[in-house]
Amino acid sequence: MKNTILRSFIVLEGLDGAGTSTQLKLLSQRLSSAGKKHTATWEPTDGPVGKLLRAILAREVKALPTTTAMLYAADRNEHLHAPEAGILATASRGELVVCDRYLFSSLAYQSIECGFDFVWNLNQGFPFPQCLLFIDTPVEVSQERLSLRNKAELFDSVTFQARVRENYLAALERFAASGMAISIVNGDRPAGAIHEEIWKILSGLPITGM
Repeated sequence: MKNTILRSFIVLEGLDGAGTSTQLKLLSQRLSSAGKKHTATWEPTDGPVGKLLRAILAREVKALPTTTAMLYAADRNEHLHAPEAGILATASRGELVVCDRYLFSSLAYQSIECGFDFVWNLNQGFPFPQCLLFIDTPVEVSQERLSLRNKAELFDSVTFQARVRENYLAALERFAASGMAISIVNGDRPAGAIHEEIWKILSGLPITGM
């Protein structure tokens, strides 16, 4: 299975409550302090399709699982290919792009109700990141963090998240020989410790802009 590897593209993945958003913020701050030009971004995006997805996740809008999977792929397509500010355009200039969630989230989440093949067929044309960091946080720890939120989202249940973790690990194994630099980071630690490990991993890779 061969996919294009997009250099200068780093992706953070994990369960809901794993701390990917926190790590994106910490990494962006560290890169800025080091004077390294970069773009911090996320999925779903803040674009029109991404906003619809967020409404679905918040249970404000109902959609079939297959529709949700297709919307994620559509949002990702816009995210990648937008002129000037898209991931492809930005990374092609040698500027680092760090993204909170990418196609691996679709494979982990949407495959549960839609099947792997359906989701993969929607996403197989997208490039892989140069580096994939999976923050492996135990389900019970993630659930404790989610309990602090004001409102539960669509995929927050313990049973669902346990299956999501299984799908993540299966995807990491499936793509182990893809050419990505894949790291599994222990997420059951203080945010600062997790960040330091991520920084060490990235600093040891031949990533343009690091």
